[in-house]
Amino acid sequence: MTFRWEKRGRIFAPSGEYPWMQSHAQNPSVLVLEDRLRVFFNARSIKDAEGKVAAYPSYVDVRRDDPAAVIAVADAPVLQLGDPGTFDQFGAMASSVLHHNGEVWLYYVGWARCEGVPYHHAVGLARSRDGGTHFERYGRGPVLTRTPSEPFIQNSPSVVKIGSRFHMWYSTGSAWIPQGDSIESIYTIAHATSVDGIEWSRDGVPLLDAAVEFECQTSPSVLRLGDRYHMWFCYRCGVDFRNARRGYRIGYAWSDDLIRWHRDDDAGRLDPSPDGWDSEMVCYPCVVDVDGRTLLFYSGNYFGRDGFGFAELYVN
Repeated sequence: MTFRWEKRGRIFAPSGEYPWMQSHAQNPSVLVLEDRLRVFFNARSIKDAEGKVAAYPSYVDVRRDDPAAVIAVADAPVLQLGDPGTFDQFGAMASSVLHHNGEVWLYYVGWARCEGVPYHHAVGLARSRDGGTHFERYGRGPVLTRTPSEPFIQNSPSVVKIGSRFHMWYSTGSAWIPQGDSIESIYTIAHATSVDGIEWSRDGVPLLDAAVEFECQTSPSVLRLGDRYHMWFCYRCGVDFRNARRGYRIGYAWSDDLIRWHRDDDAGRLDPSPDGWDSEMVCYPCVVDVDGRTLLFYSGNYFGRDGFGFAELYVN
């Protein structure tokens, strides 16, 4: 099975109207509602006195039959920053959203600032009882964080429920590599399972072979088509990646059992455009079935600085 993605254009990019949403629309995550699609994304704030930004999660509503048509844009974040000393004090980034037991569950990534390395990431959970408009944290701490065998960052979870069990595909750090005056994180995709979506079993073993130098893999999105599972994710070089040649690209793998994954980027690729908002980078895919169509929402240039859009799948 091979796939052809037909791009449908950009949906949204922040205009700088709000201090908390000055730029970027990263990591689109789609919640299918009865009369619309709610696309969660992450914005960056104005810089603080130290020249640093925070990340806030929000959403736009679009039409189910025409996701290029924006119905509404949220005027406030769905989560505020965490308290001093918590894992999400400096950023909360929506990553995966699903319906569960009459609620909407949002798995998100918390930012903490560090010495020695620039940041630490861990995975938190927030829940909504009004259909995905307002959220409350499950707790002040993360549901997925460092362990003795996974001592670095954990981020970009994608959670689905298959039968009675939750499955999470996420990025886990494997190293920090010095590069000039900075240091860069290296991370790969791993798998975790849970019976309740809160307590997770995992081994941190990478699922995919690398294709580029010091490869970083993130934002896995898993969907079943026919009798096989398919994963779209993004990857980049681990150093010198803030340029068009070495930045994020979208990769693809398939599995028959959710355990062994076979990478075949050429079979499911979505390349940058010749020009425009996604000409330098394509990243953070979210693949979803909507009314018989398979759609891929993704961010564009410079980690979503130029917004997010979508493409539609055709199977050959």
